[in-house]
Amino acid sequence: MTSKKGIAVTVIILAVITGASFVFWIVPQDSESTFVVSDYEGYIDGVKNIHEVLQESINIEYQNLHNGDISTSDYISVADITSSQVTAQISEFVTSKPPQEWQESYIGYMEALKKFNEYIVETKVAANLIEKESFEEEMAETIQKIESLKEESKQLVKKSDELRPN
Repeated sequence: MTSKKGIAVTVIILAVITGASFVFWIVPQDSESTFVVSDYEGYIDGVKNIHEVLQESINIEYQNLHNGDISTSDYISVADITSSQVTAQISEFVTSKPPQEWQESYIGYMEALKKFNEYIVETKVAANLIEKESFEEEMAETIQKIESLKEESKQLVKKSDELRPN
């Protein structure tokens, strides 16, 4: 036999679920969010610091991979995490909506982060080649591409710095 208290609790739970579902359907889902920035120079400097830390971290782990200090699967896990952090930084740039005088610098730095992300992806390719014990020629091509992406990212950072308003 059911108690009145059990029925009341069940009704309340169903009402909360129904209300939450109703709110979910009523509230617009396509709201565009904006990341509000008021100190544009400070923000880009902060992102630059984060970028430098991520670069140093992935470079150390990549070197550890080549030295045999970590496994390819461990490296790929670290690379995936680093890549997701870079993607988060890119997303913040996209939603920050800087004023006209900062847009070129922001776009330049966002491009640098994208190249850095491509670099990370290419290091994962190298990790897979190491695991498969691929041909030296294939590995040499991948390493050349990695170095090229790394340099492109650095050049885009310099370009972004040059495009900052005075």
